[in-house]
Amino acid sequence: MNKYGKFAQETWKMTAPSQYALISDPEEWFRKLGEEAMRQVGELQYQIAGPDPEGETYLEKVGRLNASRMQAEEIVRAEMLTPETMETEGDETEEDEVDRRQREIWETHRSIVRLQQELLDEYREVEMDQYNQKS
Repeated sequence: MNKYGKFAQETWKMTAPSQYALISDPEEWFRKLGEEAMRQVGELQYQIAGPDPEGETYLEKVGRLNASRMQAEEIVRAEMLTPETMETEGDETEEDEVDRRQREIWETHRSIVRLQQELLDEYREVEMDQYNQKS
C-alpha cells in the first residue's frame, strides 16, 4: 500500500471508525484508493504546473514542480482520502450509512473530475493566449 492509502486508512480509523468497520477488506480497499489517489496527484500536478515558462532555470522548474505536487496532494487528500464528515451519533442504520457513504464517494469523485476539467480548461486558455501572443 502506498503513502496515500496508508494516510487514508489511518485517517478513517481515527475519524470515522464505524464507517471504517463497514469496509469488508480494508487493506485491499485502501490499497486501491491509494493507487487512484497517486494517479490523480500525478495528473493534477502537471495540470497545475502548466507548461515550462521560457527562460526558466533548473532550480525554478524544480520549485514549480514541487509546489504543484504539494498542491495536488493537498487537493487529493481533502477530496479523496479524508472522510467527508466526522463521525457523529445518530439513528442511521448500517445500510443507510453504507448508501450515504457510497453517495459521498461518488460526489467526491465527480468533484475531482470537475476540478480536473476546470484546470485543463484553464491550461488550454493559457496555451491559446501564449500562442496568440506569438502570432
